[in-house]
Amino acid sequence: MTTWHAEQSRPGGAPPDLTAAHRSGPAARVPQPALDYYLVHPDGPGGSAAAPEGLVVEEFVLGEDCAAVRLDSAAWTPADGHWWDCAAFSRSIRVDAELRRRVIGVPRHEAVTAYRRLGGGELPGEEALRGHFHDGQPLSTAAPLRLDPRPAGTGPRDRRVYRVLFAADLRPDGLANLGGVWRMASTGDPADPEARIIGVAARRVGADSFTWHLRRIGGGGPWCLDLIADLSASGGGPLGPLLRELTTTLRMQGLIPVTIERFS
Repeated sequence: MTTWHAEQSRPGGAPPDLTAAHRSGPAARVPQPALDYYLVHPDGPGGSAAAPEGLVVEEFVLGEDCAAVRLDSAAWTPADGHWWDCAAFSRSIRVDAELRRRVIGVPRHEAVTAYRRLGGGELPGEEALRGHFHDGQPLSTAAPLRLDPRPAGTGPRDRRVYRVLFAADLRPDGLANLGGVWRMASTGDPADPEARIIGVAARRVGADSFTWHLRRIGGGGPWCLDLIADLSASGGGPLGPLLRELTTTLRMQGLIPVTIERFS
């Protein structure tokens, strides 16, 4: 490997499905993967078709208001033979387009298969993987801009706005897949430099309602997901799992999450 391994990642080196969770019966009690898994492929022509060089595991740590406060990460390669903190590499993925092309988001079961084929044996459980997170990357946060003079959580409803910012681009069939998964209505052509909101979808969970917009920031710019959460006075329980679910769905379509911000 030329750009990532345990030594270079140390300081100073190179840079649930919500619906299933609410079903009754035994299936609702099966814990869903909470970490993000990526395969890193070799550099150079044909690298994306070759066997991966290793794995990266990440987790966005959310604050009490569900905004991201830290990105934890760890990586494993056969050459190193052990898990190591890779905060610098995770930062690089989000700013280096060439490096990003080598990184593919996968569900946990595909990471399990790749880890075994690379000689790692059985992939550790998620709590064990968290034990390899050491020097997480703090994420900047700011108090949300509240346009309602009432304190947060008072009154019959609590409306919040979140933005999940992404790097990379959707896979060619990404929009079609999202239309099926989310029943997302198409509202704009991503090839149109004037188009901003590309699609919109909604869901109701108990007394809480959610609407989200898939958006381009500028013509051909980064992608983001804007979520409007209209929560009941005692609501908010589904918010964190929904943010996780929506972020994971877009990650499976080729995007790489950068942060989760609360706007209001």
